[in-house]
Amino acid sequence: MKSNCCTRILSVLFILLISSRINAQAVIEGLVTDAAAKPISHATVRLLNTPSAVISNDAGQFVFNKLLPGRYIIEITAIGYASQAKEIIVTAASSAPLRFQLQTSLRQLETVVVSAGKKEELLQKIPVSVTALTAQQVSDYRLWNIGDLSGIVPNLYAGNPGDERNVTSIRGITTTSYDPSVTTYIDGVNQFSLDTYIPQLADIERIEILRGPQGTLYGRNAMGGVINIVTKKPSAETGGFVELSAGNYHQQRYSGGLRFPLVKNKLSAGFAFAIAKRNGYYQNEFNNSSFDKQQQNGVQYYLQYLPGSNWTIGLHGKLQLNRNNGAFPVVNGVDDALQHPFVLNQNAIGKMVDNTYNTALSLQHKGAVADISIQTAWQNNYRYYQSPIDGDFSPLDAVTVINDYGRHWNNVKVFTNEFRITSADTKTSKLGWTAGTYFFHQYVPNKQATHFGKDAGALGIPATDFSSINTSTGRNTGLALYGQLTYQLLPKLSLVAGLRYDYERRKLNVMGEYQPDGSAPMVTTPDTSATVHFNALSPKLALRYELGAGSSLYAGYSRGYRTGGLTQLSGDPSAPPLYPYSPEYSNNIELGSKNDFFNNRLRVNAVLFLTYLNNAQVPVLVLPDAITVTKNTGRLNSRGAELEIAANPLKGLEFTYSAGYTHAVYKSTGISAGGQIIDLNGKRQIFTPDITSLAALQYSIMLSEKQQWQLTARGEWFYFGKRYFDFANSIEQGAYQLLNAKLGIHNRHWGIWGWWRNAGNTKYIAYAYDFGAVHLGNPRTIGVTLSARF
Repeated sequence: MKSNCCTRILSVLFILLISSRINAQAVIEGLVTDAAAKPISHATVRLLNTPSAVISNDAGQFVFNKLLPGRYIIEITAIGYASQAKEIIVTAASSAPLRFQLQTSLRQLETVVVSAGKKEELLQKIPVSVTALTAQQVSDYRLWNIGDLSGIVPNLYAGNPGDERNVTSIRGITTTSYDPSVTTYIDGVNQFSLDTYIPQLADIERIEILRGPQGTLYGRNAMGGVINIVTKKPSAETGGFVELSAGNYHQQRYSGGLRFPLVKNKLSAGFAFAIAKRNGYYQNEFNNSSFDKQQQNGVQYYLQYLPGSNWTIGLHGKLQLNRNNGAFPVVNGVDDALQHPFVLNQNAIGKMVDNTYNTALSLQHKGAVADISIQTAWQNNYRYYQSPIDGDFSPLDAVTVINDYGRHWNNVKVFTNEFRITSADTKTSKLGWTAGTYFFHQYVPNKQATHFGKDAGALGIPATDFSSINTSTGRNTGLALYGQLTYQLLPKLSLVAGLRYDYERRKLNVMGEYQPDGSAPMVTTPDTSATVHFNALSPKLALRYELGAGSSLYAGYSRGYRTGGLTQLSGDPSAPPLYPYSPEYSNNIELGSKNDFFNNRLRVNAVLFLTYLNNAQVPVLVLPDAITVTKNTGRLNSRGAELEIAANPLKGLEFTYSAGYTHAVYKSTGISAGGQIIDLNGKRQIFTPDITSLAALQYSIMLSEKQQWQLTARGEWFYFGKRYFDFANSIEQGAYQLLNAKLGIHNRHWGIWGWWRNAGNTKYIAYAYDFGAVHLGNPRTIGVTLSARF
């Protein structure tokens, strides 16, 4: 009897939670005009955090029907105009139509919307260090890859050794293993590891970079921050784009997309694609051929179904097929790499096949009391080398790496599910909250052989013509519970507080084999396994104070967590297999200020931060196995400052400046690597420039008022300070500068652009291994882009 009573009470509460108020519906009507009061048609009008979006008609009018009363954020975007967004209160009583006057993008900065707090909010209203790039800025910067964000975002650096897997550092917190310290989300899906994330960018709505630990809402491995990528969604109207690019090194990139309704106001769909290819930047002297010749083929699709006014069902998927002839274009030695740039000598090509597929199903409901969101996602990456990798990076037949053992191996799979419930905005509520659960299961079957050829003796290896085979199978499962609230303490003072609990179980099986050429393998390490468990609490606390219209101060504390794991099998006697390494924990304190001046024509944001990291995880590359093992050392302290300025000082003139300073130093005794002890005390963090700086200037002249043709010139100056690539701080890249430029003629629908990347052809180290193998940053590239939007 008691059980039935409780069940009925819970059922009633759930119905109240998701139901709309009976007979309490509201209407929003409005008009969108330009500065001269002329109607703007085909403007997109959205109610944030709802499925509701409409298009203004030829008279600039729009209307939303059957809305729940409450507080909404309404956003208006139109091609060629600076977007606007503001909060409105909607009641059941009729009200006067709203009027929105959009300024041309030549006169005013856009009002930026972000979803950093797991719901859409105004960038300048949240107490978090966030850099947000709009769709127009993504185009202005010509961002084709996540790695292109280096320097655009203060204290962010991303580099890769040529295989398109970016090692990303924010504020000195660096991704040093396949468990990243900077987490990437695409359309709400955690790109779980470096195996399964997609670095290519296409059909982007906006990119948000959250700096500092984001463990409360985003969980494990968001130690340095989060890169949150939002792609364009289906629309009530048919629209799309086509873009064609060509340049030196036989660069070609073809991209396009189409969004269209299938059933009016019910079902809409869309897709986008990007195909990019080029010859290699490097020349291989061994066979006088182009090395690191690449091609990336990507496609994404989405369906959106609106079964009711407050319901949304979405399905989206992304497929990335990468092919790389020469996956690791590196040269042994800094001097050789810089004195003979983009020339190498390898007898093994290392042809990489890298297939990644992500798909997600989501359900959203907007209720009178709370909004519900459920997302289930599946990720899969199959990555292997059709021809072996040159493990000694030389013309010797000494060491090659092989992993082509069929689809059962090196085929990573991840399942995730997130359930989130968020309080509905009401007219008088001072309290807002978000709570949720997150579940994942990861399956990682790896098999890799290191083959020692006839020249192995030249590297001091006594035996030749054999393979050492390492097999590992990982099964990792985790569950998290989280909650965060915002409370208006005083009219100008608000509080944000949150807490997350993460639990994770990791199991690893390992087996070692020895295989002479032409013979069957012999087991050297029998199949054995180990299991470890980790858990963490990640709190957050922040205060925000409004100084006045458009200005605020905030101070916050947050804790970060990166999961631990088990050491895989290798030839390093100081790193026994199945030995557990501990999680990392960090404590971060920051003080920031956000300011909009002169009617949204000047934006100035600044922040100071201090981070203490314990149980720092450091990667040690074991040679000749070509396997990275993770070890714990002591502490890492990081402190610094960040500044972002955006301005429209004159009509048509845009100025952007961002700068970051990071001083990240280890406070620990040392680690063992290669039979030696490396003293880390006082050493600088790897992959972390002490200074990042960007100044961008863009000027547009109107050529035709009627057709809206413009001539635009843009220049970008990057400065990167000194950084190191090994923990002994013996491999370094000094400070250097890069110049980018664009020149184009365009209107709202057509455009032609010429672009220059690294216009000064600066030679610099983008990535290096701790044993001295060096990969250079991209040389000067020149090209042209044609675009059409409809």
